[in-house]
Amino acid sequence: MTFQTWWLFFGAVFLLSGKPGPNMLHILARSVRVGLRRSLAAMAGCLSAVVLVLVASAAGLSAVLLASPVLFDGLRYAGVAYLVGLGIRAWRGRDGALDVPGHTGSPAPVGLRRLYRDGLLIGLSNPKLLLFASAFLPQFVEPARPQAPQFAILIVTFAGAELFWYGVYALGGRRLAASLTRPALRRAFDRITGGIFLGFGAMLLGTR
Repeated sequence: MTFQTWWLFFGAVFLLSGKPGPNMLHILARSVRVGLRRSLAAMAGCLSAVVLVLVASAAGLSAVLLASPVLFDGLRYAGVAYLVGLGIRAWRGRDGALDVPGHTGSPAPVGLRRLYRDGLLIGLSNPKLLLFASAFLPQFVEPARPQAPQFAILIVTFAGAELFWYGVYALGGRRLAASLTRPALRRAFDRITGGIFLGFGAMLLGTR
């Protein structure tokens, strides 16, 4: 892999990773609710999912999904159910107490293990990511050279771009949290994030 090829890949994944999606919304919402430091556990969960998907695509596991529509649909429906459940929790304000000044919400603080688990499941909720990665990564791999080191470089680069944007969204969440001191604004935040997660679930349900 040449430096020019790597640079082209980095530019593409940097732009792709920065697009608002379930992972980025989850990081932003977690930063608002539990604080920047504790949201690191959610970032670790999302990043673990991304790396697992990229490794799986490099190993050719996407062919299994393509060969088994039943398996793909099963994973898709599981992802839809999780996103919808998360959206309902967020809509009802039951996704953990908000970490904002003066807030004394009844939900108990969210543990680090759950923060990591939720981030991991969010990242794994869309099986189409595996198919996308399997089609995207090989375009930047030179067949004449050893492929494993090239895939490793691409995966590390992708993970680094994701992590950068996680930090950006988390910092944005902390700035947003300072504005959510009024109950009406907190309820609006719950409704908006919940509605977006429900929308992501509906979009995943409609994919084929």
